[in-house]
Amino acid sequence: MTSFHFGAVILAAGASTRMGEPKQLLRLDGRTLLRRTVDTVFASSAWPVVVVLGARIDAIRPEVARLPVLVVENGEWKEGLASSIRAGVGVLETFSFLLEAALLVACDQPNLSAEAVARLISVYRQGGPSIVTARYEGHSGPPALFGRSHFHELMGLRGSEGARPLFARHADQLATVDLPELATDLDTPEDLHKFLATSPVLKKPSGD
Repeated sequence: MTSFHFGAVILAAGASTRMGEPKQLLRLDGRTLLRRTVDTVFASSAWPVVVVLGARIDAIRPEVARLPVLVVENGEWKEGLASSIRAGVGVLETFSFLLEAALLVACDQPNLSAEAVARLISVYRQGGPSIVTARYEGHSGPPALFGRSHFHELMGLRGSEGARPLFARHADQLATVDLPELATDLDTPEDLHKFLATSPVLKKPSGD
């Protein structure tokens, strides 16, 4: 099979208002949520890996400072998710004309795995769809893989909705991969407590 060249954008610029602390730095099994996400993306052949930071950047940047990633500061993070997509995809668009696609990844899905990413890539490489997304709870969502033909549209996004408008606009070019485990995201302390109590992935501390 021929080589497949794609880059990844990890969206990590949010203020974590509902969590009350930077969820990027929440520690799960010894690693921060952001580091877990970066490590998962590293397990694929994505290059480059772009990490978009915004709110509380001074506190979060050290977590990835020594990693082989491109850190982009999104000064417009208050606008919403679209601003981070623009910032990250803009880097990929100019990085290399050989890049065929962009993988957009949220940093608040603790069940994200290398296997999930590999399934998206496999479906994309079968040919046909120009967008492949995860599907959970009856809708499409991140992570999502976009062919280069959609870069200009990603760069034109505005607001807090992210890339969802492209899913409807290009329904005939969209493929989905059922990944129900990715329905879990960490937005609030309650989300975190529930995940820690029920996750079969994390090591349970020994005790009484």
